[in-house]
Amino acid sequence: MKEQRLYKRHAARLPSRLEPVIPSSTEKIYHLETKDISIGGAFIYIKDSSYFPQGTRFIMDVTIPRGSIKELTVVKSLMECTGTVVRSTSEGIAIQCDEECEIMSIRGS
Repeated sequence: MKEQRLYKRHAARLPSRLEPVIPSSTEKIYHLETKDISIGGAFIYIKDSSYFPQGTRFIMDVTIPRGSIKELTVVKSLMECTGTVVRSTSEGIAIQCDEECEIMSIRGS
């Protein structure tokens, strides 16, 4: 099967923050962990992936500590983007970002 990914994927267990983009009176934020990331998306571990069906939209922030991904040498970074659940498995959910994620240095970390 031919690889269809556009961006290099990095296996990394990183802290992530997901905020669903849904009209609701209660704003729930989920603090989870990635299995892998790229600038085009991430796979997030979650116990009950059926809670977020395909098409669910999120604001996603991933903290990238220095040394966790060899190509990133900054002290600490934060990857921010919005995206959509494109796949669910028994391990978690795959989120495809709307556009390339922005990776920013966090000063003073």
